[in-house]
Amino acid sequence: MGFLQNFCSIFPLDKETLERCQPFSCGDVDLDDFFLHDTENYSHQMLGKSYCYCLNGDPSVIVCAFTLANSSMDIRHLPGSRRKKVTALIPREKQLSSYPAVLVCRIGVNMAFRKKGIGSEMLDFIKSLAVQPDNWSSCRFLTVDAYNNERTRRYYQINGFKDLFSTEEQEKEYIGFPPEKELKTRLMYYDLMLLSDKM
Repeated sequence: MGFLQNFCSIFPLDKETLERCQPFSCGDVDLDDFFLHDTENYSHQMLGKSYCYCLNGDPSVIVCAFTLANSSMDIRHLPGSRRKKVTALIPREKQLSSYPAVLVCRIGVNMAFRKKGIGSEMLDFIKSLAVQPDNWSSCRFLTVDAYNNERTRRYYQINGFKDLFSTEEQEKEYIGFPPEKELKTRLMYYDLMLLSDKM
């Protein structure tokens, strides 16, 4: 049992929640701005749904927040060797050019609650949501556009995510990004079958 399960409850991150809660900060200006000002419109436009965990003892404190959306993982343009790695656990007769996925659009932990394993616990919860047997639809992968820095990418790697492309050069070519410019994010994925097999 982790911190979130023991000491927190989950709520939609909507206007009502934001109005009763203290301002949330995960230490990233763009993420903070999104969680505080954009989640309502994002949900209204059906682009993603946002949730937060608040302290049981003080529901005005948002401990962490995340946003999810339906997506797909297109592998048509992956190099052959990379495509084989991505589809290694998929029977050959079931292999497709793209696969249903859930996109982790945003994720953030309150700066006051760092170093408690909350980020990993939050990802575990998201993984478990995606493989619930009573879901009305199914998805094979979790995907994320992870900030292209060592700390963020290491966080996702520790939690089982892998780079969709083995090099930045391949990814730039795939998304039509100028070769001389630096990628701000990297596409990463998690194969939910790894979790489903354990359930």
